[in-house]
Amino acid sequence: MQHKETNQDWWRGAVIYQIYPRSFCDTNADGVGDLPGIIKKLPYIASLGIDAIWISPFLKSPQADYGYDVSDYYAVDSLFGTLEDLEQLITQAHALNIRILMDLVLNHTSIEHAWFQESRQNKTNPKANWYVWADAKPDGSPPNNWLSVFGGSAWAWDEIRQQYYLHNFLAQQPDLNFHHSDVLTAMLNVMRFWLERGIDGFRLDAVNYYVHDAELRDNTLREEGTPGASGVPSNNPYARQYHLFDKTQEENYPVLEKIRHLLNEYPGAIAIGEVGDDHSLLTSARYTAGERYLHTVYTFHLLDVSDHFSATFMRETIQEVERYMHESWPCWALSNHDVPRVATRFAKGKPSLALSKLLMAMLLSLRGTVCLYQGEELGLEEADVPYEKMRDPYGLAFYPEFKGRDGCRTPMPWNDTDGGFSSAEPWLPLSAEHLKHAVSVQENSAHAMLNFTRHFLSWRKNFPALTQGTITLIPCEQNDLLVFKRSFGSENILVALNLSDQAHQLILQDSDYAALPGHGFDSSYENGVAMLPSFSAIYLKTIHA
Repeated sequence: MQHKETNQDWWRGAVIYQIYPRSFCDTNADGVGDLPGIIKKLPYIASLGIDAIWISPFLKSPQADYGYDVSDYYAVDSLFGTLEDLEQLITQAHALNIRILMDLVLNHTSIEHAWFQESRQNKTNPKANWYVWADAKPDGSPPNNWLSVFGGSAWAWDEIRQQYYLHNFLAQQPDLNFHHSDVLTAMLNVMRFWLERGIDGFRLDAVNYYVHDAELRDNTLREEGTPGASGVPSNNPYARQYHLFDKTQEENYPVLEKIRHLLNEYPGAIAIGEVGDDHSLLTSARYTAGERYLHTVYTFHLLDVSDHFSATFMRETIQEVERYMHESWPCWALSNHDVPRVATRFAKGKPSLALSKLLMAMLLSLRGTVCLYQGEELGLEEADVPYEKMRDPYGLAFYPEFKGRDGCRTPMPWNDTDGGFSSAEPWLPLSAEHLKHAVSVQENSAHAMLNFTRHFLSWRKNFPALTQGTITLIPCEQNDLLVFKRSFGSENILVALNLSDQAHQLILQDSDYAALPGHGFDSSYENGVAMLPSFSAIYLKTIHA
């Protein structure tokens, strides 16, 4: 069942389609998507021209954080199907030359996991130190000032053990203690189990959280007026600390090294890391240096930004990524299951099909691997989920300033009548606005976002410079234009993107270019001058190497 890999570097420049299984396709009428639903939609997924699927957690879980709280690493949650369903999915995906990446949560388990239930019993049992336990201070308060991403202290009191345990996220998600060698051994065994069943790699959740400061030192408070921690709501106290000791410790490197050593036993198997950090690019660069640790890490730069998206911001972002990761291979994403959809977030109040097409082209033209989130190929905007329908514990904790992650997790719209997601009431409401962008609506429209995405993905594969090449920023007097060159061997392609709602022209000092046809934009080039309508792009190839 393992994918017969001939190119171990397949992931460089690959496009990975993220599926949030709860919201993709429901086949058993319980209102929740499942693995058979993914199998059912494999022809659609293959039609996009992607290289791999990243499936958000589907292992056994009480669903306190919708699968990111695992209670059994060796079992598929019955909510999503069976191990046989997964094996069928892997087999059918491989037959379509699509690889399967599994979202794996190693930092913490569910409070219901058997390991935690044993660990909490006393301080002497075999798994007593598998989790991060600490005594209370003399006044009964938590051991230090560490905070949970989801609000409040990162420590919860356990009546059974009479100690605090660490949870960087929900209290139902106790952190494992990677200072204990048996924990890493157990997790490597988990990874091997799934690799043996044909999984092609992992998206590793919260990969810089694995190891904590063994001395449990307090984090430093941010100075008044300094920007808060990235990736969290401004009203979340977590943003007010420098997270020096609760994550991103030096002892994490041996953990990552052993993970990579295991993956190397399976040709073509990869690990994509999620890094949320005060200095995420520096950490990402270190975690992907050489071939010792992770294959790639996706940057949060384009996931965190909203109203200040611009060509200037993109130039600065590319420059910063290249400064830190010039010897590594980055991974880019504009949307995922944790942030508002990019069609809304980057639109400055004016979402449009033209902007969505340009953002797709921009993402697929950067140096790196690309993650596309389900529905991004449809240009879906952020759904408005009313408070009484919200399910996300993170959003409920910080509402109304922060509405949580439900708006990007609503069901996929397969048709424009009942949505086609489920015959039952879905776990989150299906957006009426999304029905206008349903797959059935877009399938037969040559100008729709869906067919633009398919066409551009297919077109991109003709040019190694766009998938494998280096990137060099080109100075431009027009602030609304983002211009760079992608180079691979003798192939050089100049990419110019107009990120504004006004038309612009680009005058090139070097006229040794010819326009590349077929990219799908109504731009033009003649005698060293490129004409770019609003929200458009042009691709030029050097005539001489």
